Amino acid sequence: VQLQASGGGFVRTGDSLRLSCAASGRLFDNNAMGWFRQAPGKEREFVAAINRSGGSTIYADSVKGRFTISRDNNENTVYLQMTSLKSEDAAIYYCTAAPNPFDVLKGTGSWGQGTQVTVSS
Repeated sequence: VQLQASGGGFVRTGDSLRLSCAASGRLFDNNAMGWFRQAPGKEREFVAAINRSGGSTIYADSVKGRFTISRDNNENTVYLQMTSLKSEDAAIYYCTAAPNPFDVLKGTGSWGQGTQVTVSS
């Protein structure tokens, strides 16, 4: 599956932003999907994952309650709604696809190009 993330931009602390990841290729709804992020000088870290149907989600503690992952299997797209953004949320955000959420967590799936999120105070 090929993935293309979009929706990044420049926002201020407290703002909201929605990222999208469009998938093509192998059947989208055969894959769990997820988001990771990587800030300058830091390792890539898990943000959120969603199962094939969209009925189950997992979040990193740092974003729980502020970020929401969702998917539209008709549009082959996964979303990351980010609210109450903090300076520490600034990073390049990557989407990933894997057979199940646990493989998403391990970071062993397919990756798309990232989208930059900049948060300024």
